[in-house]
Amino acid sequence: MPTPAYDIVIRGGTLATATDVFKADLGIQAGRIAAIGLDLPAGVQEIDAKGRLVLPGGVDTHCHIEQLSGSGLMSADNFETATRSAAFGGTTSVISFAAQHRGANLASVVEEYAALAKKGAIIDYAFHLMVANPDEQTVTQDLPALIRAGHRSVKVFMTYDAVQVDDGQLLDVLMAARSAGALVCVHAENHGLLKWMGERLMKRGYTAPKYHSVSHPQAAEVEAFHRLIAFSELLDQPICIFHVSTAEGAKVIREARGRGVKIYAETCPHYLLMTAAELDKPGIEGAKWVCSPPQRGSSDQEALWQALALGDLQILSSDHAPYRFDETGKLKYGPNPGFKQIANGMPGLEMRLPVMFDAMVSQGRLGLKKFVELTATAPARIYDLPGKGSLAIGMDADIAVWDADRKIVLADNLHDNTGYNPFAGRTITGWPETVLRRGEVVVAQGALKAQPGSGRLMLREAGEATRPTGTLSPEFDPARNFGAKLY
Repeated sequence: MPTPAYDIVIRGGTLATATDVFKADLGIQAGRIAAIGLDLPAGVQEIDAKGRLVLPGGVDTHCHIEQLSGSGLMSADNFETATRSAAFGGTTSVISFAAQHRGANLASVVEEYAALAKKGAIIDYAFHLMVANPDEQTVTQDLPALIRAGHRSVKVFMTYDAVQVDDGQLLDVLMAARSAGALVCVHAENHGLLKWMGERLMKRGYTAPKYHSVSHPQAAEVEAFHRLIAFSELLDQPICIFHVSTAEGAKVIREARGRGVKIYAETCPHYLLMTAAELDKPGIEGAKWVCSPPQRGSSDQEALWQALALGDLQILSSDHAPYRFDETGKLKYGPNPGFKQIANGMPGLEMRLPVMFDAMVSQGRLGLKKFVELTATAPARIYDLPGKGSLAIGMDADIAVWDADRKIVLADNLHDNTGYNPFAGRTITGWPETVLRRGEVVVAQGALKAQPGSGRLMLREAGEATRPTGTLSPEFDPARNFGAKLY
């Protein structure tokens, strides 16, 4: 009897990439895709994919895992529960945050998060370096060293008292990233406007969860986008704008990209599939849907879909920020907190792919190839995740086999530690039934097959997204600034 040619053959499925859809077998050897073709030789293990879609494992590049918030509240998920949930939803790679707080040493923060992930992660992971203490040690020593060590993305907040960087600090971080080779990711909202609106609402007794959406005016997003883009353009430093939520914000990005500014941007399922009406529930129930920025209106949804179609937004992330609906999370400040006391965030790791598959593939909006591009290929490419995001020979065998016809009524039974599903009650079509990470089956027949700690840290090179355009602003061009060398 001949020796099997491959460790695993996924046989008879329909494969999809960001550019093609075709029927083929896929052979896996030593954790990587070794062959794609018709009638491949036998594998030691065979996975029957007839009538199924074979897609790249999802890449979720915006996840808060085992993270202390600026208000001192620990998120509901540790690395084991979060990545378990991700795997059940068809996601095989995540980028979470190594979150620095005021007074903390960034290098020590990264070391601590790396130890937590190494112990618990079930899928592969990388870190954004979240900078909230941009002192000289952080900006001139720790940040450049960590970037060059392979952590090629940096996160900053333009709002929230406990983590906000001011304009000068933001410029310092952008310049440090430019010098070392990193993409700077930003939560961009105008801090003063949010604070002013929030306080005004609270003083007038508008404290219910639904008023959270009112406290984040769309103008706060638009103004911060303009300011951030101006800084990026001045320094010629690439940026990624997180969780775009408004039509006006998408327009600002489109216009800037049109004049050559190097901007990447993401949105999330809850901005495409929910509106602010989700927060308008009896009692305190609406707290489950409080996140920042908040869900907007139907016209914003349409504008975001258009921005995805046009390429102005390139990534669909979850912004997984899980807090339980109890005293450990959303209700930390009592059973009837004001909206400013409610932890911001929702679980999203497990639901990101299924709800977007239903919207994009089952319902036909943008289609299968665009689904693969936005949820796997583009995020892997932009964040330079080695071997991730596509089905091609030599890539990691991170694969999800989908039953495109399976109908499911979503319930509060996710595999994370949040205890509720913000999409519960919806009926969707399409579900990932078998998931592989580097050629190992991690989910099959509704059961977890992998062990905590089997995920790997992904260190990254400085890829295309981190590189400046080379277009110098007048102030930074020695030919036009009287010879000053500012880089």
